[in-house]
Parts: sequence; C-alpha cells; structure tokens
Amino acid sequence: MEKTYHLMATAAAGLESLVGKELERLGYEHQVENYRVRFDGTQKDILNTNVWLRTADRIKIIVGEFDATTFDQLFEGVKALPWEDYLNYDSEFPVAGRSKKSELFSVPDVQAITKKAIVNRLQEAYHIRTRLPENGYFAQLEVMIDKDHVMVTLDTTGESLFKRGYRVNKGGAPLKENFAAALVLLTNWHPDRPFVDPTTGSGTIAIEAALIGRNIAPGLIRDFDIESMDWFDKKLSDEVRDAAEAQADYDRTLDIEGFDIDENMVDIARENAKHAGLGQDITFKQLAAKDWTTDKLNGVLVTNPPYGERLGELEAARELYEQMGTVYRNLPSWSKYILTSDLEFEKSYGEKSTKRRKLYNGALRVDYFQYWGKRVK
Repeated sequence: MEKTYHLMATAAAGLESLVGKELERLGYEHQVENYRVRFDGTQKDILNTNVWLRTADRIKIIVGEFDATTFDQLFEGVKALPWEDYLNYDSEFPVAGRSKKSELFSVPDVQAITKKAIVNRLQEAYHIRTRLPENGYFAQLEVMIDKDHVMVTLDTTGESLFKRGYRVNKGGAPLKENFAAALVLLTNWHPDRPFVDPTTGSGTIAIEAALIGRNIAPGLIRDFDIESMDWFDKKLSDEVRDAAEAQADYDRTLDIEGFDIDENMVDIARENAKHAGLGQDITFKQLAAKDWTTDKLNGVLVTNPPYGERLGELEAARELYEQMGTVYRNLPSWSKYILTSDLEFEKSYGEKSTKRRKLYNGALRVDYFQYWGKRVK
C-alpha cells in the first residue's frame, strides 16, 4: 500500500482560493485556510503539485500537529513523530520557527527544543550515542505555533515555486512569477483571445500567460528538494515530468504582446521569454502605454504599472492612469485588469471598476481593478 502524506501548499494572502482551484483541476480534494491549502497525496502527488502549481509558494509535508502550552509538551509531541521516515542519521535539518498568540512565544526556544527532540528521536532510531554529523541530504523543517496549536513541517520544494528558472534578468521591481500567474488566472482570458501587457517590464505576466496558454507546467525545468532525499522514489522524477511534457500544447497559435516605454526592459523581456522556450510566442515592443491602441476585439489586458510608492512619483503614476483610461475606453470589447497600490486609482482612470480584488504583493496591499469588456460576437 502506497504511503499517503498530509500535505499543504503555502500561498500568499489573497491567493489561497486560487491555489485551491488549481488543486481541484489537478484532481485533489482540498481545504483552503489562511496562507495555505491542505490536501493528501503520495510521493508522486508531492512532485506533481510542485511541478504543476502556478500560484503556490511551496509544498510541505505536515509531519505532525498537536497542542502544547509547555516546553515539555512540545518536546514530547515532537519526539513522538516518526522522524526516521523523513531523515537519515546524517541529514542536515535546520529548524525554522514561528509563534503567534501562544504560551510558548519565544521562537528561539521553540526552535531549540524542537531540534533537540528530533535529535533525540534519531539517536534512538539509529542507535547513535554521539552527535549527529548533519552532512547528508538537506531537509528544511519548520515548527509553527498558533494559539497553542503546534504544526511541524518538512519543505519538499527548496527555492520557492515562484523561481521557475527562466528569469535570467529582472530589471527593477519585478513581480514574482507565481503572483504574475495569479493575475492571469484571475482574468477571463482564454488562449484563443489576444492578450496584452502594456507595461511589461521584464515580461513576467506575458510569459506566465504563454505558459498557461500552452499548458506548460511551470516547474518543468527545475529541481525540488524532495528529489535529493533518499526515501523518495527517484524514478518518479522522470515519470512526472514526462507526463507533464505530454500535456503541453505546442500547436496552438497564441496572440500575446508586451510593451514597455524602456527599450532596455524590452530586451530583458525578450531574453527571459527565450529562456522559457517561448521566444516565438510573445511579441515584445518598445511603446509607451498611452500610444498603444488596437483594432483586435475581445482581448484581455493585464498590467502592473508603476505604483508611485515614492514621494513625487504618485503624480506621474496618476497621469499614466489617466492616459490609460483615455485609451482603454475606446476598446469596449476588451477586458482590462490593472494592479496598483493607489486605492484612488478609479478617480485618475476616470471610470469605476466592474470589480476590485484585494491582494498583497509581498507586504504591500494592492488592489486588482477589473473592467470587464462587452464581448463582440
């Protein structure tokens, strides 16, 4: 009988339901919570979700959870977990920690006691009296305590899932890839419709749209921490990637464009798209947002224009929003999606949005203003 693990996909605030929808499309029953989505799966499912999830941050194994209000309870609770199933006698396993609204509030103490309990368990399991060498495979652990409820996890991902591996150059203030994918998935875009990002920067939104349009798994060209753990079945690495590769659609014609006022950024965007294997799928051009217009119909526009966070820049940003409003009102069949931290955006743009959604770009509160087009048959 194949072992089933309790898992969670971690997510940025506001993106949890999107991760849930992705898991649903992949066929997993799940439970959405703040900053995470829980689900169960086998080793194959752990790798499959790492390879396929576009909007999550990491996939973690929930090694165990219990309540604790004293350090003794924490020690015994952690020690009772089957650490020898996940760690070798020589595994390198740093323990990260977090605590909120709990009796055990000192994070360094919580980390130290968790580590001690695991060491104790491994020494007994592997009959070792000396110190553990910690020079084997790497396994990042975390102990989280929330209202006296302890959860101990093992990270299977490694570098966060937003690191797809295609971005060779960032330019200034880039969006994370998984956040860019979320912006695309929150639209009504379908790959048979035109797609435009008029302030493309390093090209991330357009590239994520092309990956979605071609149904290319975002984690296809990178490795994950779980693959170096010796209890993981190595033949799954090729199996899962081959299956993902077979689902990609390389025949569909895509109409995706990205524009930026800065020629240097356009060059960076082209380079990144080429690195993602999508150089032929996206047209990047130097063009100011106010100068873009089109006679195509039923398109979708997604943009993350400069927010004007710094003093004196807000005026320039609002001038740009006003220009956008003037241009985009002439495109009634297009749906427009604009991300900004300026909550007064609609005033400058000159039109109330159909819908707005609160998101967080890192720690920064941003709103996603949505203007739905009237589709022309």
